[in-house]
Order: sequence, then C-alpha cells, then structure tokens
Amino acid sequence: MKKVGLTRSIHLKFVMIYVLLILLAMQIIGVYFVRELEHKLVDNFQTSIKSRVDLLEYSVREEMVKDRAEDDPTKESEIKNLLEDSDEPTSDIYEIRVVDDRSRIVGTSDENNQALVGRPTNEISVKRVLAGGGTYDNIFIDEKTGDRVWVLTSPIMTSEEVIGAIYLVAKIENVYDQMNEINKIFTNGTLIALAITAILGVLLAQTITRPISDMRKQALAMAKGNFSRKVKVYGYDEIGQLAMTFNNLTKRLQEAQATTEGERRKLSSVLSYMTDGVIATDRKGRVILINDPAVEMLNVSRETVLSQPIVALLGLDEEYTFEDLSNEQDSLILDYSTKDKPYILRANFSIIQKETGFVNGLITVLHDITEQEKIDLERREFVANVSHELRTPLTTMRSYLEALAEGAWQDEEIAPQFLNVTQTETERMIRLVNDLLQLSKMDSKDYRFNKDWVDFILFFHRIIDRFEMTKNLNVTFERYLPDEAMFVEIDQDKITQVLDNIISNALKYSPEGGTITFHVKENNGFIEISVSDQGLGIPKENLEKIFERFYRVDKARSRQMGGTGLGLAIAKEMISAHGGGVWATSVDGKGTTITFTLPYDSAQEDDWS
Repeated sequence: MKKVGLTRSIHLKFVMIYVLLILLAMQIIGVYFVRELEHKLVDNFQTSIKSRVDLLEYSVREEMVKDRAEDDPTKESEIKNLLEDSDEPTSDIYEIRVVDDRSRIVGTSDENNQALVGRPTNEISVKRVLAGGGTYDNIFIDEKTGDRVWVLTSPIMTSEEVIGAIYLVAKIENVYDQMNEINKIFTNGTLIALAITAILGVLLAQTITRPISDMRKQALAMAKGNFSRKVKVYGYDEIGQLAMTFNNLTKRLQEAQATTEGERRKLSSVLSYMTDGVIATDRKGRVILINDPAVEMLNVSRETVLSQPIVALLGLDEEYTFEDLSNEQDSLILDYSTKDKPYILRANFSIIQKETGFVNGLITVLHDITEQEKIDLERREFVANVSHELRTPLTTMRSYLEALAEGAWQDEEIAPQFLNVTQTETERMIRLVNDLLQLSKMDSKDYRFNKDWVDFILFFHRIIDRFEMTKNLNVTFERYLPDEAMFVEIDQDKITQVLDNIISNALKYSPEGGTITFHVKENNGFIEISVSDQGLGIPKENLEKIFERFYRVDKARSRQMGGTGLGLAIAKEMISAHGGGVWATSVDGKGTTITFTLPYDSAQEDDWS
C-alpha cells in the first residue's frame, strides 16, 4: 500500500477545512463590514460638505438678489469674500465656483483661477442645474494627481426660480485612504485570527485523527500479516468504540488467518507431494490453481495458464464446454501422442459445490497412463501374436492328423509326408515355447549370467567356422577381424545364442551367391561387432521395430522359413544385460547390417598376455 502523502492526510484536510470555513466566514463579514463602512464614511463626508454648501448658498443668494447702491461693493467682490471665508486651509474642498443664471462665473475660491471670473463656464452639470434645477454630484479621478474627487453642483434659488449655481470640487480620496487603513487593520486581524485558528485546528484535529491514524497503521500491519498490534483507545466516544471494534476485528482475523494458513499448508503439502496433476478452476472455468505435476504433464508455464479457460488448457475447447466437463461423470482420455513419442493422460473431474448446490468451481485430476497403455497394448499384441503363432502349427497338425486318422496312414507315400510335416510343426512350437521361456527368464530379476573372460576374436572365428561348414547356400563369408586377441567378460552360451540368431537371419535372407561380411573393431571402450548381408533389406520405418517381440518385416516369408519373431528380441535383451547395445542399418534392396557392442577394457590385455 502506498504511503499517504502530506497533501492527502486527513489531519491536514481537517485543519484546512476548519481554517477555510473560518476564512470564508471572516471574508463574508469583512466584505459586508467594509462595504457598509465605506458607504457610511462617504455619506458623512458628502453630508458635511453639503451642509457647508447650504450655508454658502444662502449667503450667496442674499448677495445676488441684494439691491446695491453706487458706492456699495460689487457682487463679485462680495461673493469672493464669502468664498474666501468658506475655504478653510484644512478643508477637503479644492475649489468652489459661483455661476449666475447666464452661466457666467461670478466667483471662485481658487486664487489661481481668478481669471475665470466673468467668463462663461463649460461644465455640463452647471448648465443642467441652471436649466432644470436639482442637484448633481459625481466622483471622478483627477488627471493631474490621480486622486478621487467629488464634484457637487447645487442650484441657487429664489422662490422657484434658479438664479445661479454653486460648483464645488472636494477631495474625497482621504475617505478611501481611511478605508485602506481599515482594510489593512482588518486583514492583519484576519491573519492573526487564522493563525490562532490553525493552531487550535491542529490540536483539535489530533484528538480526532490520532486514533484514525493508529487504525490505519494497524490496517497496514494486518495487510502484511502482523496481528500483534492493538489500537490505543483514547476515549469512549464513537471513535473510541470504533477502535475497540477494530481491535476485536483484529483478534478475529488473526484466528481466522491462523486457521486458513494451517489449512493452506496442509493443502499445499498434499498438492506438492501428489504424483497426479491437480487443476482447480473458478465458477467460470478459469484456472486458479495448478500444482507442479500438472505443469510438467501439460508442459506449460504456471504464469501463463492462470485465468486461462480449462477447456483451452486441456485442448478440449472444440469438443467440450465448461458445463459439459462439470456434468462429465466418466474420465476423459487425453491423447497428446506425437509421431515419435506416445503420451496419454486420463482426466477425472469433480465439481465444487456450495451448500446451496451452486457450482463454485471444478477440480481436475490428471493421471499419466502412457506406460500403462503401452503395457496393455504390448500385452494384447503379445497374446495375439502367441495365439497366432500357436494356432498356425496346431491347425496344420490337426489337419494332417485327421487325414491320418481317416486312413491316410495306410498310404505308404502320403503317410510319411504327413508325419514329417507334423514333426516339423511340433519342432516349431517347441522352438516358440523355448523362446518364450527364454524371454520369461530374461524378464525375471533372479536371472543370472555365467560370465568369463574370453578372447572374442577366437570365439567369433569358431562360430563363423561352424556356420561356414554347415551352410547349404552358395554364400561367401568375408571376415574383417583384428589379428590380435580382444578379451571381454561374457556369458559364452548367451552370446553364442545372439550370434547364432543374427548369422542365421543373414543366411536366411541372403540370395544365392551373396556375401555375408563380419566386422569387429574397438570403439570408445566397447568392441563393435557387425554382421552384414546382401538380402532385400529392411524399410527405414521398420528398422527400430525389428527388435520387438513377434515383429516381422515379411510375415509370410518368415513363417515359411520357420522363424518365431523372437530371436532379435532375445538378442537385444541379452546384449543389454551385458551392458552393450544393438541396432540395425539397412539399404532397401541392398542388404542389412546388424551391429551390437560389448564393454571392452584394453588394459586387461596386459594381464592376459
């Protein structure tokens, strides 16, 4: 689990929310307070100025309607005196102008603008007041100073007649300067309040977030398998009750985890030591568990098969669905055999059901039955071959014996022939039984060899000489044997039987005038013995099968020549028992070479010499 950052901490969030709420409340109060204060200050300022304008308007009106004698001061001089008296040095008033009903300036309080007296004014507000009465005021920005100024235009009236106007320009910037000072004071107070609030918020948040933080740490520890920690209970409020409940939950989870871990270890141990493959799926047929034997049987990677549909994993997706496998009562045979290697599995299926009967998954158990099937096939073939080999001579014997019983024994020409055939078939069955007994002895664990050190070259010459003297066909023997002695430890009777069988087969299948070649040579700690003929040869696809029991390349010809089909099988068993190997090479139509090896230690030569 990722570590909680500072910006994601509930502690910080709680303080920020608390501070933001205080800030929002203070801003709302501040905006309302400042706005109302601004209005109040501006109104007070304008009211103060208007009261002075009202007094000035009264005095100016008296001077403007006053009847003057020739020796009296002029109206302009009197108005100037009035304006000078009203323009105090500390006043916020920049300038006061008096305009008569003809828009002519009759007086101004600004000493620098005395030249304007007697000239008409261009102020629009003045003209509006003279035209229609009423009071006009507005706030402008002074282009020279950049300060805000308030312009007030008020009429001078007698009865209901406008006889002039007072044009006043006052500096209102001081009011806004005061507002700025007040805003600064308010801002500083707000910051101080927020700082104090933040500190209090942190302290307050700790009382709430501390138990929550403890529970978070406990949850992280539980996720890592540590159930020993306990959450400290700081009180008996809702959070305290939550902490106690969390501690109780931790205890229950610890007990459940211990039980589950024990069961998991038992299941893991069982699955690990099983020789059969086990695959478990979820309710949708996706693989959720597979043990090592199943991985090896299916030749797959555990990471790739997890979450894969089981029908696809077993190669049944074209014939079966997951529902079909769930309802399958009998086992299925999975044939993964190739041309070179047989491989057969048997799959048994068992559904996982809840108490409600809902199917929660499927368990598949795989058994490797390749050897069993191979043994059953060999047993069936063996029984069939033995039955066939025995049936042929028995059928022949029965036919000839029935003929003899029916009176053929009285015929001096036919009877000897029938008896000769019966004797030949009897000998054939005896050879077959003897070969079977020989194979049975070779398969027995109690079978023993009588080994002795023998000069194999001399031994091989004797066997070849015996066949050369008794052969009937015009076949030439060629020997390529070393001149020096080569001593090997063998059972002479068994190796003699092997060589007799190989040489007999070479003579059987050699054509008239053919050649049989014998070779012996040393090869990496073995002596290699080979016998080659010039017969019809053996097809390439049959070379590996000629050492199997009862196998014949040409069955009709083999039976005609009296073979049982067990000779090379016996030879292979005997050579293997001596620690050697045997194989065949052949070119179709040009002959066959049978080669076998025997262990050979050249260091023994010194002892025998």
